Amino acid sequence: MTQASTDKAHRSFLSRPAVRRLIPFILITAIALIFIFENRSSVEIRLLIPMVTMPLWGALLISWALGILACVFTVRRRSSRHSRRQG
Repeated sequence: MTQASTDKAHRSFLSRPAVRRLIPFILITAIALIFIFENRSSVEIRLLIPMVTMPLWGALLISWALGILACVFTVRRRSSRHSRRQG
């Protein structure tokens, strides 16, 4: 019993599954945010009917946030569907 508890204590931080899943997300998010904030010029965007002039970084940030929300909603929905099957 003591051996099992010491094995858990010696596992490195990067060997944990949750950390390994989080590292690519952090890297992609950092690259996306750098790309978003480097594009500072104003652009005209058509939102179905109206024409809107706004900074490109604002439009990119809005679309990035909507993508993150869609991903979170999809992952949460998928995990709840799997938990219903098991239970």
